[in-house]
Amino acid sequence: MPHQVSIIIPAYNERERIGQTLERVLECIDRREWDAEVLVVDDGSTDGTLDIVADFMEQSERVHLLRNPSNRGKGYSVRNGLLQALGDVVMFTDADLSAPIDEAERLFDAIRAGADVAIGSRWLERQRQTMHQPLYRRFFGRCFNAVTRVVMGLPYADTQCGFKAFRRPAAQIIFRLQRIERWGFDPEILFIARRLRFRVKEVPVTWGHDERSKISYLRDGAKMLEDMARIRSNSVRGRYEAAIAAMKDVSRIVTARTSGERAAVSAHVVGTTGAVSN
Repeated sequence: MPHQVSIIIPAYNERERIGQTLERVLECIDRREWDAEVLVVDDGSTDGTLDIVADFMEQSERVHLLRNPSNRGKGYSVRNGLLQALGDVVMFTDADLSAPIDEAERLFDAIRAGADVAIGSRWLERQRQTMHQPLYRRFFGRCFNAVTRVVMGLPYADTQCGFKAFRRPAAQIIFRLQRIERWGFDPEILFIARRLRFRVKEVPVTWGHDERSKISYLRDGAKMLEDMARIRSNSVRGRYEAAIAAMKDVSRIVTARTSGERAAVSAHVVGTTGAVSN
C-alpha cells in the first residue's frame, strides 16, 4: 500500500554508518508516528553494507533495499530511489544524517504549506550548525554555491545540502528529466524544478559536519563545475524543453504504487537491473 512518506538513503560502502543511521531513522518514525518506508539504495558497495541492511530488513517491514547495477553515483542512486518510492511525499537524506532525521518535519511542513519541493539549508540560519566544517570546506562550498547562483540563476543559499523533499508527482517528473548522475545532480534538479515552475521552498535545518564525508572539493568540485557546464549546454540546446514537451501527457508516466509494482517496473523506470528486496 502507498505510504505518506518515503525516506531514501543513498549508500556506497557505508558499513561504518548505515546501522546507526537506520536505527535513528526507525526510532524517529516510531516516535513521530510517521506512515513511512525507508529505501536504502546501494551503489555497488563491497564492504558489508548490504549485510547490515539485510539484518534491518529482517527486523522491520519498513526497510527495503534497491541495488544499482554498478557504481553509478549519488545522483543516480537518489533518482533510482525517488522514482520507485511509494510515499505521497518523498525525500532523500545523506547516510551520515548530517541533518538529523527529525528535521525532516520542517521539510514536510513546507510541503504541507504548499511547496512542491522543500530543500534543507545549512546557511539560512547558521546558528543551527552544531559542528562546523573546516575552513577550507566552507570556503570551497560557498564559492561553489556562488558560482551556481550566477551560472544557473538559482536563488538558493544552499543547493548542495543532501536533505530534500518533494511531492511525489513533482519528483516523478523532475527526476525523469535528470541527466547528472554524480555529485552535481542537486543544482540540476533545482534548475529543472524552476523551469517547470514548481514551488521550491528553502528551509533552515540543523546540521553538523561529519569528518568522514566522502566528497572532495578539489576532485569532486572540478567535476561539479563540469556538470554545471553540461546543464547549461543542455538548456541552451533545448534538451530539457524537448524532454518536457515529450512528457506533457504525464498520465502515461509509469508510477509504482505497490511494492509488487515497484519490483516489476524497476528496470523500466531508471534502466537498472537491480532487484527490490523486501
